[in-house]
Amino acid sequence: MLYIFDLGNVIVDIDFNRVLGAWSDLSRIPLATLKQSFTMGEAFHRHERGELSDEDFADALCLEMSLPLSYEQFSHGWQAVFVGLRPEVIEIMHKLRAQGHRVVVLSNTNRLHTTFWPEQYPEVRAAADKIYLSQEMGMRKPEARIYQALLQEEGYSAEDAVFFDDNADNIEGANQLGITSILVTGKETIPNYFAKQLC
Repeated sequence: MLYIFDLGNVIVDIDFNRVLGAWSDLSRIPLATLKQSFTMGEAFHRHERGELSDEDFADALCLEMSLPLSYEQFSHGWQAVFVGLRPEVIEIMHKLRAQGHRVVVLSNTNRLHTTFWPEQYPEVRAAADKIYLSQEMGMRKPEARIYQALLQEEGYSAEDAVFFDDNADNIEGANQLGITSILVTGKETIPNYFAKQLC
């Protein structure tokens, strides 16, 4: 079987409120104001596809949110999204590989974040056979083509794949292709799913 794991809030806890909190501290703009103006819009999506440079993305978001931040300040806040590793998921990934399954990560991410998390959490790369990143593939979940490209690269059919993600749209996109898809709603979702399989 091919097991596909999302990164954020699946393997690593993330919290965008931490980003906004850091930007609020640096800009002196109230957190409530930033929460209202922060959207994962076109610039966000283009950045995740690798169509926008980190600097252009920072400029676009600062313009959208009226944020008077330098690129360094923006970057500092952007990296605050990462909270910590979910060791129970890392352990499951290692067990799956030991049983002969293929284990990969499929993440909507961006170059700026990949300057941070691979070094901060080397356990992720150690637990996966391969890591697929949206900005390197030029596409992002829930686009059908990203799942199709991954399946083709791995040499698996949709019927032989299981996908874990915390975003309902991403789950729906994979489901439409026939991939067994599990919505991760909390830290217990994945351990509970594998409780019987990995006994």
